[in-house]
Amino acid sequence: MVSSAATTVEQYLTSLPADRRSAIERVRDTVNAHLPAGYEEGMQYGMISWYVPFSRLSATHNGQPLAYAALAAQKTKSSLYLMTVYGNKELEKRFRAGFAAAGKKLDMGKSCVRFTRADDLALDAVADAVAAVSVDAYVAHYQKTYAETKTGQRKAKAAAKAKPARKKAAVKKPAAKAKPAAKTKPAAKRR
Repeated sequence: MVSSAATTVEQYLTSLPADRRSAIERVRDTVNAHLPAGYEEGMQYGMISWYVPFSRLSATHNGQPLAYAALAAQKTKSSLYLMTVYGNKELEKRFRAGFAAAGKKLDMGKSCVRFTRADDLALDAVADAVAAVSVDAYVAHYQKTYAETKTGQRKAKAAAKAKPARKKAAVKKPAAKAKPAAKTKPAAKRR
């Protein structure tokens, strides 16, 4: 995968050759037009990404905002990553059916849909997949799925074992015993 050093979507787009930029912009416009409220667009992993902001979910497995979809111009093809299609068998079936109904050949890995031109995609199926999952539903699915992983279970056990820090009770020191007055010799009488 080709990763970009661009820090903004605009920088990323301007760094692309005109033909690649046109395809990426068209797919990006489709995603943005159908993206449920609450997701944010930005750069992640060297590509355009749509993700759950930290203000909504800060505890993720890798410390990065939870990716929902991503778009990248690769060396020979471009890629659209649809995490919900990968994580939801029913949505994947619907997505595949959308491509078949549009008469488009689907070139897809787990979450990655590869394409050369935007016309290679069934953009209606892409729009449907993007619009299908709200932020709340996506976060709930992520948290449930993560809790079922070995790492999630280990962290849950560690959190359950961790006892809240106890306040140390102030230990009262026993009062110091009064020292007996020192015996003094009577003062010698002056003559």
